[in-house]
Amino acid sequence: MITLVRRCAALCALGTLTTVLAGCAGDTAAPGHPARPPATAAAPSASAPPTLAPGPSGLTPVFKNGSRTRGRTVALTFDADMTAHQGARAAAGERFDNPALVATLRRLKVPATFFMTGRWAEEYPAQARDIGRDPLFEVANHSYSHDAFTGSCYGLPAVPAARMRADMERAFTAFRTAGVERPVPYFRFPGGCYDRRALRALAPGGVTAVQWDVVSGDAFATDADAVARQVLDGVRPGSVVVMHCTRSAAPTTERALRTIVPKLRERGFRFVRVSEQIGSARSG
Repeated sequence: MITLVRRCAALCALGTLTTVLAGCAGDTAAPGHPARPPATAAAPSASAPPTLAPGPSGLTPVFKNGSRTRGRTVALTFDADMTAHQGARAAAGERFDNPALVATLRRLKVPATFFMTGRWAEEYPAQARDIGRDPLFEVANHSYSHDAFTGSCYGLPAVPAARMRADMERAFTAFRTAGVERPVPYFRFPGGCYDRRALRALAPGGVTAVQWDVVSGDAFATDADAVARQVLDGVRPGSVVVMHCTRSAAPTTERALRTIVPKLRERGFRFVRVSEQIGSARSG
């Protein structure tokens, strides 16, 4: 098991980033995953990736964007969604991966953060490992099951509060089994749905929950130009953009990227991973 390093910053200039319900992460670890990020968890540097400082009430901290960071940075994030119940659909030929999207990011030299479900990593272990080993990218946690962490979330089945942390930890275990050695200690709630109960349940795992401030609209979209326009209209310095890395559910995302990336670069934006956005916000 990876040696643990407790990383809990005592000082965080709250004015440097947008957070909601900042909370306090506990000290203990569930089986299979450290309570604090491992010493080698950053990509590509050897230092541990930054997390938000603990807050009151024992709640997991939440990062939405780095709106007060210095410079025109933007973090593109991709949800690699697959539920615990979609194995039969994958066996029948439905594709929940998108190698062309990953190839385009590499060709354009765009750093990105992949929020991966554990079930996705189990279905596509070679791809999960390949993404996790590329210094352009980082792998973060999107739960194991992609079930909801609240009572009502777009019709998703709900995870009982007593099992929320175990579901998150199971995803980290799936990453390691696939060969993803250094996932970052960030968690994205399925559907983006969370409440105080969910933040309290995950707090002992030592993660920072990551939301977004720009919705790409790529889920089930058929018009790549419309997706590109929505992103380009929404991005501001420090933005976090939510997109998807699933061919069946987001078939136009790769084409949209071919417009989004050069246009944002023309505007002077620099692409970063979420870890860099959080780290810049903390030190700004």
